[in-house]
Amino acid sequence: MAVFTRVTEAELTAWLGHYSLGQLIELQGIASGIENTNYFVTTSNGRFVLTLFEILTAGELPFYLNLMAHLARHGIPCPSPVADRYNNFLGEIHGKPACIVSRLPGKSLTQPDTTHCAAVGAMLGQLHNAAQSFADSMPNARAASWRARTAQQVQPFLSPQDAALLNSEVAFHELHTLAALPQGVIHADLFRDNVLFDGTRVGGLIDFYFACNDCLLYDVAITVNDWCMGADRVPDTARTQAMLRAYHEVRPLQAEEQAAWHIALRAAALRFWLSRLYDLHLPRDGELINAHDPEHFKRILQHHIAANGDAIWL
Repeated sequence: MAVFTRVTEAELTAWLGHYSLGQLIELQGIASGIENTNYFVTTSNGRFVLTLFEILTAGELPFYLNLMAHLARHGIPCPSPVADRYNNFLGEIHGKPACIVSRLPGKSLTQPDTTHCAAVGAMLGQLHNAAQSFADSMPNARAASWRARTAQQVQPFLSPQDAALLNSEVAFHELHTLAALPQGVIHADLFRDNVLFDGTRVGGLIDFYFACNDCLLYDVAITVNDWCMGADRVPDTARTQAMLRAYHEVRPLQAEEQAAWHIALRAAALRFWLSRLYDLHLPRDGELINAHDPEHFKRILQHHIAANGDAIWL
């Protein structure tokens, strides 16, 4: 989440005239994140989140909004899009697609323990199961072709050693894919800041705008790479096993998924090393942008490579 486009209270009040959400009380920009413009919105009828989409087009957005609505109907605590008086989830502000969704209870964690990791693992399994009945599909925009293209774009900014590591890893995943493993709709960005804890329970999963159809195990690896890393960028055994076991109880992991676990971990680390390199060296203009350090995921990737397939499992 971030603020790239400024929205005034007067502009939002006029826009909210298309909704039955009451009177605007407060508008507050959200500074974290890198993709969309986001605001907390409080009205006389409740608390919401307003999103202006800076990259995604109006034609792409029904997938994400319909997915959230589907998951919410199936018991997943995710933002529920609010329809306007004409029954549309999607509107427009400053010429950009915009929507408003329910704001969920809880807050994100910076220091999760095994209990938190187990709760997230179970919820991710529930999400994957619930999404199996979702009819729409969306290819992963950050799959193999994106990796190859983005690697070329960021290489001029890298040291020879980092460029060699990047090229080697992109080539590795061209040869070792996850395409034969169970597929479905994935969140693709279930980091700690995208999970809200309300006490000891998961109060909400947010920021579904990277969601797509891909390998379910890859989604688990993305989540483990954030939630289960120690300060030294080495996976914490207890947290990793807690998450995997809780996930496995909800959606049993197959033997072929276990065999490919180290590949999924490497693919997940590469994806976020690449995107952070791109955001650091080729940033877009924005008023409030929180850039992330690419070195973090480079170190995680290097650990997974050095482990040589000896990754923590159930």
